[in-house]
Amino acid sequence: MSEGARGNNRNRRPFKRKDSEKFNKDGRKGKDKPRFDKNKGILFDRPKWNPPKLGQKTLPKPVCPYCGKPIQDYAAAINDRESGQAVHFDCVRERIAQNEQLAEGDTITYIGGGRFGIVHFPVQGNTKQFEIKKILQWEEKDKRSEWRNDIADNFSST
Repeated sequence: MSEGARGNNRNRRPFKRKDSEKFNKDGRKGKDKPRFDKNKGILFDRPKWNPPKLGQKTLPKPVCPYCGKPIQDYAAAINDRESGQAVHFDCVRERIAQNEQLAEGDTITYIGGGRFGIVHFPVQGNTKQFEIKKILQWEEKDKRSEWRNDIADNFSST
C-alpha cells in the first residue's frame, strides 16, 4: 500500500468539540467578548440583537368601493384614482374596459408602475408579439397610500 492512500492521518485536523469552547473571565464565550475600537482606543460591548415583533397589529379589512366586496388579497389590490382607497384589480380593469373602445385582439393589461395599457396582439395566442396602443396612468408613481403603509408595517421592520 502506498503511504499517501489509506492509513495516513498526518494531514488531518484534530476534531474539535463544541463543548470545549473557551470562556472569558466574564463568563462569556469568545465571540461575545468586548471589541477594541482602534479609533477611540477603548473597549466596547456589542449590542445584543433583539428580533422585531412582527404581525402585532390586526390588518385592515378594506372594502372595494366599486363592487362593495371585501378585499382578501392585498397583493391584488390597487389604489382608486380619486379617493386613494384599495380597489380590486379586476374592478379597475372592468372600469377601464367600460370607458375605452377595444378592437379585436386588444386587451387591458397592467404594465407596471401603476399603469395599465391597451395592448394589441396581432396573432391570437402569440403573446410574444404585441403593440401597446395606449398607456393609462392609474396610480401616482411616487405616492404611497395609507392602506399600503398599514399592511407594510405589519410585515416589515425596515
